[in-house]
Amino acid sequence: MRTTTRIILVTTFISAWLLPSCAATGPTPNTTAAEPARITVLYDAFGKDAAMTKDWGYATLVEINGKRILFDTGDDPAIFAKNVKAKGVDLTKLDFVVLSHRHSDHVSGLSYLLSVNPNVKIYAPKEGFGIFGSDLPSKFYRKDEALPVEVRYYGGTPPEIMKFGTVFPGANIQLIDKTTELVPGITLIALVSDAPGTKELKELSLAINTADGIVLIVGCSHPGIESIVAEAAKINPHIHFIAGGFHLVATQDPAIEKIVTTLHDTYKVDYIAPGHCTGEPTFAALQRMFGDRYLYAGLGTTLGVGAVPRVASDGGALNEDDLRSYRILLASSDDLGGSTPEAVQLAQVQ
Repeated sequence: MRTTTRIILVTTFISAWLLPSCAATGPTPNTTAAEPARITVLYDAFGKDAAMTKDWGYATLVEINGKRILFDTGDDPAIFAKNVKAKGVDLTKLDFVVLSHRHSDHVSGLSYLLSVNPNVKIYAPKEGFGIFGSDLPSKFYRKDEALPVEVRYYGGTPPEIMKFGTVFPGANIQLIDKTTELVPGITLIALVSDAPGTKELKELSLAINTADGIVLIVGCSHPGIESIVAEAAKINPHIHFIAGGFHLVATQDPAIEKIVTTLHDTYKVDYIAPGHCTGEPTFAALQRMFGDRYLYAGLGTTLGVGAVPRVASDGGALNEDDLRSYRILLASSDDLGGSTPEAVQLAQVQ
């Protein structure tokens, strides 16, 4: 009887421990809003998961409000494919994809995604002559009717709307030109960068309005993280959680401190999980300011983003709390007789 009870306890513990690591595989587009909200980092240059390859770029799977959303696709298709497989993510079961902006370290993995899910709906920023495709009214250019026909564009009779191609032909891309609520509670924030080097770059950020406040996923924050948060606050002033890149990788300390203080004091962000281009000095500044409300979000990490966000899995081995719980279960039995193979394997971790 003791052995049977012990097997049940160990199996229950194993199921509870394995659940976070399976976060990316279970839900499908038919999930319900009652399921736990979580994000899984699939591409970044820092992390603990030895089965995944670190590289400069960003991609994350967002499972929230009953939707499975891929946000960005990283810098290299082969690395993206390896990381997706290492986390057991099924890219055929996505509600839609968001490409935050045109930079290669956020969109290059799209070729792999399209090889496994060619018809998936993709949202991308609308830009004139952009890599995602675009269109412009033909009145954008000046005309000279005195010129001979053979010198004039389109023989002097251009189409009313001129359509331009994409580097992703055949992809189901919908261009977003302004902040747009896609479905109730899920909004794409569209802003334009005014920073030197990226002026006029359009970028999309993902804002999900939950019962706990806004969950905000950002790609590179070229328009400024404060500007993005300010736009999100128009939807709901309670900013519950922010994850992604803040583009402060080369920013000097005084400017970093000002931005960190604004997020903490002005917008009163509950939890923060920075990654990608946020920058190492900014990681340190955010840790100091947010304390235990700063969440590690390296490559392979799964973050639960409910009322109290937490690191559900970081791709590492069992931690001491897990081992302690397991040892308690072992102590409930006199011997290893009747143990499951999984229990014996876990015992070897000690």
